[in-house]
Amino acid sequence: MDFKDYYKILGVEPTADDKTIKAAYRKLARKYHPDVSKEKDAESKFKDASEAYEALKSADKRAEYDDLRKYGQHGQPFQGPPGWQSRGGAGGFGGQDTGDFSDFFSSIFGSRGGGFNAGQSGRSAGRRGQDVEMELPVFLEETLSGESKKISFQIPQHNAAGQHVSNTSKSLSVKIPVGVSDGERIRLKGQGAPGSGGAPNGDLYLTIRFAPHPKFEVEGENLVITLPLAPWELALGAEVAVPTLTGKINLKVPAGSQNGQRMRAKGHGLMNKSGQRGYLFVQLKAVMPKQASDEVKALWQQLADKAAFNPREHF
Repeated sequence: MDFKDYYKILGVEPTADDKTIKAAYRKLARKYHPDVSKEKDAESKFKDASEAYEALKSADKRAEYDDLRKYGQHGQPFQGPPGWQSRGGAGGFGGQDTGDFSDFFSSIFGSRGGGFNAGQSGRSAGRRGQDVEMELPVFLEETLSGESKKISFQIPQHNAAGQHVSNTSKSLSVKIPVGVSDGERIRLKGQGAPGSGGAPNGDLYLTIRFAPHPKFEVEGENLVITLPLAPWELALGAEVAVPTLTGKINLKVPAGSQNGQRMRAKGHGLMNKSGQRGYLFVQLKAVMPKQASDEVKALWQQLADKAAFNPREHF
């Protein structure tokens, strides 16, 4: 059983205060976490750092370790003072579950069931990683593209005792599913926080939120756009270019159309689960000129006189 110099592992002096020890651990945890690190032996170094922090983070454990440290040299077989082997079950740590930590750690602080057992480390039941939730803003155009969207999010990191110690940034490329809807919750298995003791990672849950669009409103798999028209275009009919998510279409507005009336264009809405697109509803809106010359006003007056139309006849 080799001696471990926990101060050396964390890269701090034996006189370091709690704040310095915690900062050193967080730095190493970010650097060597197996899910994000490309460093050689990252998993082993991450476990060593977690074990060192567990031994030094509390005053009682640190004092226990410091008593033995002067008898060992890092990486060399450890031979402590007489009677040290009985410490593993005698003190306040004898019943502690030491998880995936080394035999050396267990020999000092005890293993499951208490007492010292030089050839066997305590093993804890694995702890599944924490799930992560986030909202994913999606532009309407992205629901049709089939391309991947890069996302970044924070994953909580826990020490061996299950205590939250830091957050790590993680990035993924996510393909927007066909027919996704606003508010839909998508599960990405194993992309959450890492598990411990061989337990699986948590999951990442994405809640889709459609970003507001300057032109379109969403009604299920259909879209709605308001089309401004001059009064005479409603009266006489017109052919108008109407925007869609993928370009423009020409829409024929029949003569005598009404303000607020809806027309529909098939196949220009959002994609549904079967890969078919819904409707684009075009809502007609009469827009009056903000200014009019005397000549134009005279023409309006002539129209009023000749049309003999009372819009409030049945009001």
